[in-house]
Amino acid sequence: MGYIALAFVIIFLLTNMIRILREYERAVVFRLGRLIGAKGPGLIILFPFVDRMVRVSLRVVVMDVPPQDVITKDNVSVKVNAVVYFRVMDPNRAITVVEDYMYATSQLAQTTLRSVLGEAELDDLLANREKINSELQQILDKHTDPWGIKVSTVEVKHVDLPVEMQRAMARQADAERERRAKVINALGELQASEKLSQAAEVIGRFPIALQLRYLQTLREVAAENNSTTLFPIPIDLLRPFIERTKTEEG
Repeated sequence: MGYIALAFVIIFLLTNMIRILREYERAVVFRLGRLIGAKGPGLIILFPFVDRMVRVSLRVVVMDVPPQDVITKDNVSVKVNAVVYFRVMDPNRAITVVEDYMYATSQLAQTTLRSVLGEAELDDLLANREKINSELQQILDKHTDPWGIKVSTVEVKHVDLPVEMQRAMARQADAERERRAKVINALGELQASEKLSQAAEVIGRFPIALQLRYLQTLREVAAENNSTTLFPIPIDLLRPFIERTKTEEG
C-alpha cells in the first residue's frame, strides 16, 4: 500500500510540475508571488505549491465593440459599432500591469469610439472612414502600449442612421441628381446653340445651302411615310437657281 500511495504522490507531482505550451502560448510564472518571467513554448517545469502559471495567448485577438450611441459634431444621433484587432506583445506586462487586459481593452475601445466620433461630423464619418479608423488605432495603441498590447487595426463596421436622417439624405441625393441633370441639359443646349450659330454663319455666306437643306428635308419626309405631303415652295427659294441659269445663258 505504501508503494501505491507513493506512486500516486509522484504522479500528482508530475502532473503539477510539467506543462506543455503551444507555439502561440506563453506562461507567466509567479514563484511565491514574485514574477519569474514568461516561459515557453514547449515543455516547462514548475515547482508544486510554489509556482503559479498564467497562460497567455500571443495570437491576434478580434474584439467586437458593441454598438455605441454617439452624437456627432453636427448634432446627429447615430449608433456605431466597430472591430479591434490587437495582440499581446509583452505577456509579463499584460498580466502584471492591468488586471484583465481583454476587459480593459474592450472598455477603452468603447470610450475612445464615442469620444472620437463625437468630434467628427456625419459627412466625415460616412466619407472619411479610413481617416477615422487611423485616428482610433493610434489612440488605442498609445493607451494600451504600457500594458504590453499592440493594437494593429480598428475598423468602424456599421453606422446606423435614424429613419428621419435616412429620408433627408435620400431627398438630398435626389436633389443632387436633378441638379446634375439640369446642368447637363443646359450644357447640351449651349453646345447646340453654338453649332446652330456656326451653321447660320455658313448659310449666310452661301444662301444656296439653305435650298439644299430644304430639298434634303423633303426627301427625308418622303422616305419615312408612304403618304403624299404638300409643301408650298416660295419663289425666293428658287431664285438662286433661276439667276444662276440666266447667268449661264447670258
